[in-house]
Amino acid sequence: MKKFQTDLFVADNRLVGPCATLLTLQYPGDLPDMIAGQFAELQAPSAKVLLRRPISIHAIDREKNLVEFLIQIVGQGTQSLASLKQGNKVNVMLPLGNGFGYRTTHVARPLLVGGGVGVAPLLFLGQEFAEHGIRPSFLFGGRTEALILRKDEFVKYGDLFMTTEDGSAGEKGFVTNHSLLMDSESFDRIYACGPTPMLKAVALWAKEHEIACEVSLEHRMACGIGACLCCVEDTADQGNVCVCKEGPVFTIDKLKWFN
Repeated sequence: MKKFQTDLFVADNRLVGPCATLLTLQYPGDLPDMIAGQFAELQAPSAKVLLRRPISIHAIDREKNLVEFLIQIVGQGTQSLASLKQGNKVNVMLPLGNGFGYRTTHVARPLLVGGGVGVAPLLFLGQEFAEHGIRPSFLFGGRTEALILRKDEFVKYGDLFMTTEDGSAGEKGFVTNHSLLMDSESFDRIYACGPTPMLKAVALWAKEHEIACEVSLEHRMACGIGACLCCVEDTADQGNVCVCKEGPVFTIDKLKWFN
């Protein structure tokens, strides 16, 4: 898939959670083809931030040529992106990496599992399923309800279930403890993004129930093109690979998580 490096202009930038901003960028011309699960490398406006920041593609609007990024504010780079104002310019490389494999697999009953800001690529994925007449189930987890982001948007495309560690929304506990869904075998594929411990727990559950599963890994990806070698993952079939280039999405049979 062809990659682009270009300047995009800020159409909107607003807080959508305690430490998260929704950055909407205007693409110059028609949006390039993008797959849910792919990401972009955004150049932070601060001169103190040297490296670009890898951010999942959160959603797109093909009619208006807009692309959205849900950004967790954790340091200088993301704080700098959160400070952008309407009309500001951002240099962006996209689309990068390999996304979820929904275009090449037949899926009728998808389950989309997210933790924290890991919900970001799942809105785009939900949009794609909805366009093909499929209503997915979303299962999201967070420490508190306030940290489960953009709930009103996700329910436009599927059924939303939640778990929180403090019990403030949904069922108390982790996503793998959710009784309504995790005791069910009615799904034919699982797509997950979030912290590694959550991904491993979801992957193990999927393996035990013989359900196909894809996970999007959250590694540090400085360059986004496989040059800096800081995002290496040891895989079952290819050995060490760069997550930014061969991933960030992998089927769980490719990962050495069960050895």
